[in-house]
Parts: sequence; structure tokens; C-alpha cells
Amino acid sequence: MQRPAVTITTQPRSATNELDAPRRVLRINDNRAVYSVREVARLLSLSLGSTYALVREGEIPARKLGGRWVIPKKRFHAWLDECTEPATDGREGWA
Repeated sequence: MQRPAVTITTQPRSATNELDAPRRVLRINDNRAVYSVREVARLLSLSLGSTYALVREGEIPARKLGGRWVIPKKRFHAWLDECTEPATDGREGWA
């Protein structure tokens, strides 16, 4: 049985920023049901610490499995869509 070819892009590690470490490219057709906190931080362009704080506060929908936080993809994207809807209460800007 032959496996399909997979290309993984990495970037050089920077001593100043943990998020610049070699990383896996996020793929749309990834079959996993969850994101890691690091993946969500990259998707939102936030620091890892800020993302963990939002997860702990319940702002980003997440579950703690054992000692690891995971973010269900469907819930995350529903939350993100909800956050980016235009404000409907008469205020200008985004909700």
C-alpha cells in the first residue's frame, strides 16, 4: 500500500519567538477534529500566551483532555463566524 505524498513546509527557528519554530502547515482537508492552542494562535495571529489566556477564560471554545487543551474545529469556526458578524445593535464596527 502506497501512501500519498505529503509536503510539509517548515521555517527556521527564531530564538526570540516560540511561534516561529518549525511548524506544520495547516491544511483544510486535515481529518483531525480539533486544533491545538498553537494552531489557533497562528490562525488568529495572536501570541501563544494570549491564546492560552482566552482559552482558560472560556472566550475561545475549548476542552481540556488530560493536561492538554484542544479546540474543536467546528465550534471554533462557528465562534469565529459569530465574532466577525457586523454589529446589529446600531453601533458602528464589528461585534
